[in-house]
Amino acid sequence: SVRMLRYYEDEGLLKPARRASGYRDFGAEDERIVRAIRQLSAAGLKLDFIRQFLPCLRSEGPILHPCPDLMAAMERQMQALDDQIRQYGESRAMLAGYYAEMRDHLQTT
Repeated sequence: SVRMLRYYEDEGLLKPARRASGYRDFGAEDERIVRAIRQLSAAGLKLDFIRQFLPCLRSEGPILHPCPDLMAAMERQMQALDDQIRQYGESRAMLAGYYAEMRDHLQTT
């Protein structure tokens, strides 16, 4: 949405070109960056982390260049995601157990 694009621009995540009229001109690179922001955000990453990550995404090279600070932040984020996945698995198992108990109770009454 326009609102989201302006928010990303205000946060320094996007820097679209400007036309002579002052209108923003979003190009293919901006579109790629927005897709990456949305994917990283959907993975639960906060804008502060995404802001650190974006310079690597803008790189022309085929791989990201190693950066100890960014790598440490990535490790923390991956651990947090692993913890969330574990917690979701435990919650799902608990709900499945309750559901099975209720289903069995309905079938026996």
